[in-house]
Amino acid sequence: MIQTKNVGRDIGQGLKSLVGGELATYTEMMNESRAIATKRMVEDAERMGADAIVALRYGTSAIAAGATEVFAYGTAVRFV
Repeated sequence: MIQTKNVGRDIGQGLKSLVGGELATYTEMMNESRAIATKRMVEDAERMGADAIVALRYGTSAIAAGATEVFAYGTAVRFV
């Protein structure tokens, strides 16, 4: 999942980075992105008939200025 915020917020967060502190808009964006990536992973596991997902991990990478890729992965398992 790749997500970005609008230019106005991007400029505001850039100014905030000059004085320090939490970049709340980006924190919110990352939380939303993780939630969406998790939801997609769970949906994929359910389609495969999985009962659970183990060893869940998240990763991120910068795609472009103000855009970040978030991915979630784990092992889908079935109980017997």
